Amino acid sequence: MIHAAYPIARKLLFSLNAETAHHASLAALRFTEKIGLLEKLFPPLPAAAPIDLMGLKFPNRVGLAAGLDKDGNTIDAFGRLGFGFIEIGTITPRPQPGNAKPRLFRLIRHEAIINRMGFNNPGIDIGVENVRAHQSFSGPIGFNIGKNKDTPNENAAADYLACLEKAYPVADYIAVNLSSPNTPRLRDLQAADTSARLLEQLKNAQQHLHRQHHRKVPILFKVAPDLTDGQIADLARVFLDGGLEGLIATNTTLDRHLVAGHPFANQAGGLSGKPLFEKSNHVLSAFAAAFSGKIPIIGVGGISSREDAEAKLKAGADLIQIYTSFIYHGPGLVRELVSG
Repeated sequence: MIHAAYPIARKLLFSLNAETAHHASLAALRFTEKIGLLEKLFPPLPAAAPIDLMGLKFPNRVGLAAGLDKDGNTIDAFGRLGFGFIEIGTITPRPQPGNAKPRLFRLIRHEAIINRMGFNNPGIDIGVENVRAHQSFSGPIGFNIGKNKDTPNENAAADYLACLEKAYPVADYIAVNLSSPNTPRLRDLQAADTSARLLEQLKNAQQHLHRQHHRKVPILFKVAPDLTDGQIADLARVFLDGGLEGLIATNTTLDRHLVAGHPFANQAGGLSGKPLFEKSNHVLSAFAAAFSGKIPIIGVGGISSREDAEAKLKAGADLIQIYTSFIYHGPGLVRELVSG
């Protein structure tokens, strides 16, 4: 019934500008959750055995990827839909408006999106306040953190450390975003030596915060799907040697060959959705082979069906996340994946 009704809602939403539709959808989710309607539409799924990973208990393997709930103010509503964990952000130390509009484009026949949002967010302080205010969701909440656009790369560590320190008391895990294509030179931080130095600084801060707050919050890195096999091998060694607790594979891609010919194909930004699936899986499986089970992986990129989710898990993912397919298929997809 939910799957059958969503195409009507999608037709209305897709008649709006993509970013306007995004904000309208989140506002509607918050409103229906607040008045108790969402709980009636989406009764809790039967309880399953939780997944223990990184010292956390995940009610199920299906999570919401960063980018949909940038501010962390829709957590309870997304939880009602069946997600087992929710990642907010990307959050930066200071608020920033992001890139100039328009900056979000639907490639409907490809079930894809191109975005160049540019880390638009209210800043880490508001993000922490919003997470503290959530009430009903009991699964893990991740903070996806990044650097401000005007922070030079040589000072990037200070931005990540500031976000880590402020989010630490309320976050269940921290995802370090080094791979968005929409902040100039951000992906340069994925160089092996740069990543090694940043990871060392974050791990040192984590030890101090662990003692201070009497809880250990795992640190994950989120990587791009455009890495070469050589870069993957170098980064895998860095992550294993540095004690990284988890990896998110992958972010959006700059590759356009699978959407060539679409009117929006040449728009700047990161491509997500179905065309990303195979490319993301290649990076995922390469890291999984290098890790040999020592570092858990969250697989994200192009999942739009139960079969896609199974393929991610077979490629080496321990958990999965969705974003673009939620926009195209609606809340029923979450329940389909969780029940599957």
